[in-house]
Amino acid sequence: MTITKEKTLAAKVRKDFPILNQEVNGKPLIYFDSAATSQKPIAVLNTLRDYYEQYNANVHRGAHTLSVKATEGYEGARNKVASFVNAASRQEIVFTRNATEAINLVAYSWGLNTLQPGDEIILSVMEHHSNIVPWQLIAQKTGAVIKYVGLSETEGFDLEQFKQLISDKTKLVSVVHVSNTLGCINPVEEIIAIAHRYGAKVLIDACQSVPHMPIDVQAMDCDWLVASGHKMCAPTGIGFLYGKLELLESMPPFFGGGEMISEVYLDHSTYNELPHKFEAGTPAIGEAIALGAAVDYLTELGMDKIHAYEEELIAHLFEKLHEIPDLKVHGPQPTADGKGRAALASFTVGEFHPNDLSTLLDHEGIAIRSGHHCTQPLHRILGVPGTARASLYFYNTREEIDTFIAALKETIDFFGSIMG
Repeated sequence: MTITKEKTLAAKVRKDFPILNQEVNGKPLIYFDSAATSQKPIAVLNTLRDYYEQYNANVHRGAHTLSVKATEGYEGARNKVASFVNAASRQEIVFTRNATEAINLVAYSWGLNTLQPGDEIILSVMEHHSNIVPWQLIAQKTGAVIKYVGLSETEGFDLEQFKQLISDKTKLVSVVHVSNTLGCINPVEEIIAIAHRYGAKVLIDACQSVPHMPIDVQAMDCDWLVASGHKMCAPTGIGFLYGKLELLESMPPFFGGGEMISEVYLDHSTYNELPHKFEAGTPAIGEAIALGAAVDYLTELGMDKIHAYEEELIAHLFEKLHEIPDLKVHGPQPTADGKGRAALASFTVGEFHPNDLSTLLDHEGIAIRSGHHCTQPLHRILGVPGTARASLYFYNTREEIDTFIAALKETIDFFGSIMG
């Protein structure tokens, strides 16, 4: 039954991703690196090309036909993103280059102007560098103190420690929804509810959740949420910040320049309404419109169906990984039916270096990632310099997993014969 479901979904989407229909080093490409960046369907590629071929023009600033059409496409994409995450208003969606810029926007606009000496910021040790470094910079400038939630016994978010860390001094909690290394799905609804009881604001890094599962920011009740388009079938160079309307209205501009202004005088300026107050300069117009096309594509497939399908994939992947001696997957284990974690596995095998595994697997046409995945503090806590990571998306198949496992076993045997 499961196999039938999977093949049906695979048959439905594989034709939409031309990049997957190629050989690498003489072998059919198996792309297991979607946590780093997803591949793009034809509908998204065509949308981006159509913009540049048919109505390339700047937005909001022209009365001519091309500008009007570009503006409609750009703002239409904002509507699609707002609906995709169930924002209460389209004004709550700010386009950014990526999630990193979105976090920095909140850090410098809200954090720098709000935090005082002694105020506390709570992060977790599993955060991506983009959700650590900006807050370190803000803490240095404001005198705020950063505290970190550690790992539970299952290498997930330690909710009990979080309950002990938070206090009336806590002004911000900024945590990842799904870890890009551990694959754990953090209990963000409970984290947010606890933080709000103490009067703290909450930012959610949803880069690894928005592409893979239904997201409802109103039900979640987060104050901010960030995501990157390139991880959800859209081009690079476009992402978004969701923020509660009253919060965004209270925050000063991050960048200054064109578009974010209302009136400019030699001695002062007034600022545009939301969301344009935070979108200085010419934006990534084509990329934003293509993000809208990616949202259309994902919506048509159904985020609930994507999530359920990936649970089938991760269940099969873990079943096969457990067959390999001395292989350790970091993060919580999924249930037998794949629930409880995202469709990625970061692992080590004995003393083999992850880079060596990745390099030899590439010779077999298999693309996985190796290194610290921009989570160096986490890897130090795990006691390893790096891990190999296989990350899946809805265009992957059980057959690809089987081929990957066979190649991984051969690679391990090869290294073993050399080292033995």
